[in-house]
Amino acid sequence: MKKISADDVRKVAKLARLELPDELIETYTLQLEKILEYVAQLEKIDTDDVPPTTRAVEVVNALRDDLVVAETEIRDDLINLAPHREGDFYRVPKILSE
Repeated sequence: MKKISADDVRKVAKLARLELPDELIETYTLQLEKILEYVAQLEKIDTDDVPPTTRAVEVVNALRDDLVVAETEIRDDLINLAPHREGDFYRVPKILSE
């Protein structure tokens, strides 16, 4: 694997618009090398039979019984409570001018 140089770290820092003090360049160089070595290890893992996922554990919504949608027959009764009705809708005064 190609080693990361101090110049590579400076270039990446410049592209990311980061100001790195010279005394930290060597530290970041070693850390980036370790990260890339770990990624190289991960690339060796056979994942051909593993389906792509968005999370490690599948999340399923658990709804309470009182949150279940139920059909009711009170729609017309509720619409009739409005002062004015137009078909299946409430009729309200116009508030915007043309």
